Amino acid sequence: MAAFHFELVSPERLLFSGDVEAVVVPGSEGQFTILKDHAPVMATLKPGVVDVDAPTGKQSLFVRGGFVDVSAAGLTILAEQAIPVAELDLARIEQEIRNAEEDFNDAQSDEGKRAAGEKLAQLREVKAALGL
Repeated sequence: MAAFHFELVSPERLLFSGDVEAVVVPGSEGQFTILKDHAPVMATLKPGVVDVDAPTGKQSLFVRGGFVDVSAAGLTILAEQAIPVAELDLARIEQEIRNAEEDFNDAQSDEGKRAAGEKLAQLREVKAALGL
């Protein structure tokens, strides 16, 4: 398979930069696969797992929202948050869900409830996407 350049960046760090053969992306309109010479596209991400098929091996990274940009130069993902799946654990995710539930219940304003509700929904999607 032909390779193309891919970068996955989060606010904290560059998680991946290199040549890949395919990347499966959890788009907000559904999951899609990027291969070399894919048509240019911009899309939003939903919480889920990005599967990277590189010549050096396969890698999975959890993303919690962001943007996808496919161009002639390759694929770039700008993620709100990104963590290698190997670093995630059920206890951490369940604790974050409990914290988000408390934030939702304690919210005093509609805006606070909305923000806490979105975070809670995303965390539940993470748990489901990872099959935990």
